Amino acid sequence: SEVDMVCKPIYFWLEPANAFDPFQEYDVGLIALAFLQGSFAYGGWNFLNYVTEELVDPYVNLPRAIFISIPLVTFVYVFANIAYVTAMSPQELLASNAVAVTFGEKLLGVMSWIMPISVALSTFGGVNGSLFTSSRLFFAGAREGHLPSLLAMIHVKRCTPIPALLFTCLSTLLMLCTSDMYTLINYVGFINYLFYGVTVAGQIVLRIKAPDMHRPIRISLVWPVIYLLFWAFLLIFSLYSEPIVCGLGMAIMLTGVPVYFLGVYWDNKPECFNSFVGTATLFIYLTSI
Repeated sequence: SEVDMVCKPIYFWLEPANAFDPFQEYDVGLIALAFLQGSFAYGGWNFLNYVTEELVDPYVNLPRAIFISIPLVTFVYVFANIAYVTAMSPQELLASNAVAVTFGEKLLGVMSWIMPISVALSTFGGVNGSLFTSSRLFFAGAREGHLPSLLAMIHVKRCTPIPALLFTCLSTLLMLCTSDMYTLINYVGFINYLFYGVTVAGQIVLRIKAPDMHRPIRISLVWPVIYLLFWAFLLIFSLYSEPIVCGLGMAIMLTGVPVYFLGVYWDNKPECFNSFVGTATLFIYLTSI
């Protein structure tokens, strides 16, 4: 019965002999792709780095927040997946469009409505964090001259980056052009990890070329090297497994090149272009008051 299943979970799929049953031939590319998709759930680990300017004592609170949040989230995610596996077979997991909802319907009975609400609240929290951090990323890039200066403007009363938030909204809507969630995850995951790897490699280069640079937060180079090895495995074999999807992801990323040349690199812009930017800036200001 359902009560027995809750009280006496099924350990069949947790036993080593069954847990690693692949149901198909092993493929290194598919394993890398699985890591890429699975790591999407842990993607919030780097979001705090985008908002260090808004943290109180960031050199203390940023490492503390990361050290607390990553183990906590990993603990919750791992045990949530263990709960799913004890109640559902791999076939049921693959057939479900929303595993948590199916899990609730199977075990919670009349209280199964709790799971969709919990999933919605979790999704809302994730979206809120993404909007809060991604808009600051565009804002900082524009302030440094890497994006059009329009995105570096803030609301005069609320001090929020309204143009960057609207740009984030527009880019998010464009991502919804695809109806396949897993393809979208592959797009975003591949591009994210491409930039993560370049950023971590830059840390190693700076440590070698500028060893005396002031570093309030300093870690051993062993960790960046380990990350880069995993990063190389992930990207190379993901590209091998899904060359079209990963290639399209890189093509989407390269669409930012003409925007940079148009908005930043091109110095001698005609007066009509500057007038258009000024009108757009005024419009965004008036609509955000």
